[in-house]
Amino acid sequence: MAAAAPAHAHVAADPRLIVPLDLPTADEARAMVEALGDAVAFYKVGLELFASDGMALARELKAQGKQVFLDWKLHDIGTTVQRAAAVLAQSGCDFLTVHGEPQVMASAVRGRGNSGLKILAVTVLTSLADADLEEMGYAETARALVERRIHQAIAAGCDGVIASPHEAELARRLGGADFLVVTPGVRPDWSAKNDQARAATPREALQAGASHIVCGRPITAANDPQAAALRVAAEMAGV
Repeated sequence: MAAAAPAHAHVAADPRLIVPLDLPTADEARAMVEALGDAVAFYKVGLELFASDGMALARELKAQGKQVFLDWKLHDIGTTVQRAAAVLAQSGCDFLTVHGEPQVMASAVRGRGNSGLKILAVTVLTSLADADLEEMGYAETARALVERRIHQAIAAGCDGVIASPHEAELARRLGGADFLVVTPGVRPDWSAKNDQARAATPREALQAGASHIVCGRPITAANDPQAAALRVAAEMAGV
């Protein structure tokens, strides 16, 4: 008797799944995209590739019909952020992150103009816990700081926020149905948490209110990245 097909065998790419291309070179990132094939439709290009050929790779991905999240976390004076956002808005990419400070967020929104680029505010990095914030001089807990920055992001006209799965429900409640809530720190039960202090499973993150999840090493470090991506997509199905 033939063995049963894996549960994820016929699962299509889930557009809510964003896979970060956190690799040293653009060639390694291209190889990962090829290995993932049709299992992934949305990629994050972050600072590691920003230092090399990140924008060239982003344009290649768009030409292939993929969605692209530029995780640059812009943070500078307002004029500089506005000009940078205006340039990036011409790339055709889909998401851009900026730090969750009022002047920075409002400047990025002005810079992107009428383009389709969505501006996402980074609330609190998912690697930080309350003790880390205290060491940095914040009197607030991570949740309180996230809440304040969500309110500020909405006031600045941002399209959404980056928040851990543990604050996804809060972001959804405050931002409403169309607000983008992108959650890094997503780790399936079958993977290690690595450096994510406030992690959750794909299903938990979506049930909490996430519009998109970012799942990296469980997929990109797997022996079979495509199978791992489809396994995550299968866990997301129906949520």
